[in-house]
Amino acid sequence: MVADDRIEAVMIMDHGTMQHFSMGPWPVVLACVTSFVGSLIGLSCAARAHRDRGHRVAMLWTAGGAVAIGGVAIWLMHFIAMYGFSITGTQVRYSVWLTVLSAVVSIGVVFVGLSQVTLRRFSGPRLLCAGAVAGVGVAFMHYLGMAAVRFQGDIGYDPLLVALSVVIAVVAATVAFWFTVVVRGTLARLGAGVVMAIAVSGMHYTGMAAVHVVVIPSRPAPVDADAFDLVFPVFLISGLVIAGLQWALFTSIGPGADRERAVRGGTVPGA
Repeated sequence: MVADDRIEAVMIMDHGTMQHFSMGPWPVVLACVTSFVGSLIGLSCAARAHRDRGHRVAMLWTAGGAVAIGGVAIWLMHFIAMYGFSITGTQVRYSVWLTVLSAVVSIGVVFVGLSQVTLRRFSGPRLLCAGAVAGVGVAFMHYLGMAAVRFQGDIGYDPLLVALSVVIAVVAATVAFWFTVVVRGTLARLGAGVVMAIAVSGMHYTGMAAVHVVVIPSRPAPVDADAFDLVFPVFLISGLVIAGLQWALFTSIGPGADRERAVRGGTVPGA
């Protein structure tokens, strides 16, 4: 009986049961905008942390950047984009605990990567290390999030496209960090945000292109959480977090800026 179900599943799969854009373009647009905003605020926090390196506040700015990038630009972008993912003949649901774990992993790995360029003296090897850690973290979060998918069947991946998705994430994250630390100015920051958003979105849809599914109708229907029930409250909370970080960026000067201004004014001994 199971073998018959698998044969039937393969036949259904061959007719294209899996859709990535079943709800039209709006999840794609919203996901990309969310990734850009989270990346822009997160990389701005990272730049502030780098400027205030050596002060306790730098750790807070790094943590804020990790939340904005890992929690909003990466994790939230992934699950908004997943609104468009559907499989004909079965409902798609998500494991709550794996979804939460993927958010924790995403924020934690990005924090480790950012800290290499924000809390320590900048160097080429540290930049490469930071980009590799963050890029692999982005990819790991994606596939951990995909492990949370529940439906009547099995899911698999094309290994070459999986490898390509990881390469995209690592290269683009490294370039974004370089923009953040080395290049100054508003346009550079916007460019870094765009690059990071491209990294996240490109990795996501490359990873999704690697997916193949087998529907097995004999399996019980999933009873886990719907994507909307998971993401909508997080979307609202993320909006408050981003607004708070943006307010902090615009209203605080910080010890690094104070010292830099004092050096320019000649009031620091030995300047």
